[in-house]
Amino acid sequence: MRFLLPCLLCILPLWAAAADGPSISRIRDTGVIVMGYRPASLPFSYLDANLKPIGYSIELCERVIAAVKRELKLPELEVKRVAVSSATRLPMVANGMLDMECGITTNNAERARNQAFSITTFVTETKLLSRSVDGIRSLRDLRGKPVASTIGTTSIQYLHSINEQEDLGFRILAGLDDPEAFHLLRTGRARAFMMDDVLLRSMLAQLPSPQGYEVSEQALTVEPYGIGLSRHDPAFKQLVDSVLIGLYRSGEIFAIYRRWFESPIPPLGINLQLPMSAAFKRVIAQPTDTPDPAHYR
Repeated sequence: MRFLLPCLLCILPLWAAAADGPSISRIRDTGVIVMGYRPASLPFSYLDANLKPIGYSIELCERVIAAVKRELKLPELEVKRVAVSSATRLPMVANGMLDMECGITTNNAERARNQAFSITTFVTETKLLSRSVDGIRSLRDLRGKPVASTIGTTSIQYLHSINEQEDLGFRILAGLDDPEAFHLLRTGRARAFMMDDVLLRSMLAQLPSPQGYEVSEQALTVEPYGIGLSRHDPAFKQLVDSVLIGLYRSGEIFAIYRRWFESPIPPLGINLQLPMSAAFKRVIAQPTDTPDPAHYR
């Protein structure tokens, strides 16, 4: 795992080296690149009115795909889009079923043992969503109560860990995806839903009447997102990183960010009005793929 990328200029022309990697060789031979996406993780990766995957993470991966098409002279390159869930995404990357996983996956040290990640593409924090009348401000307010999160996520792992460490007596309920976990809260089966802040806010924004819910102020964890990649193909990682760094260096990333986080997005015209965090601005200025949460605080 590389942490800080020390020389931005010297890693941009990577195509000759990348062409020798197994991913590029397979893409050239088959004429197909495989992209994993999340169907319901607005605004990162979700389906539009025509059931086409769109979103912030999808756009970043599409920039990589455009570069592959151009450099390999494959204008008709087929893009195979495969839906993944929080439970299936990591094994599919590790098993080589995906060239890129373009969703909302946190880069941490445990996951990095089985797969690689691009440089960080977003930084968020986990928080609690609850009904306002319940007065939930922290995990300790949930002692002995049911708490929901999503299976296969760092959030549910954190809940299990803190529950054991502090003997809080949670009953942890797992949704198969984020909307199902949110449904556990909405139907009263859970008293709170722990998840990444931006995802909580995006789900609230999709409700016809979001009043009555609130997101806690306290951040529980810091989560750096990255594009999921094979750990056995450092050349393809270099290629992906070079495209992202190009977006960061040119400043184009700011327009992409505004398009998905500070503007009305399809299909409902929701505007999350979420300014870019100071942590992500630092990543843009000095790209990194470190999984260490302390680096982003």
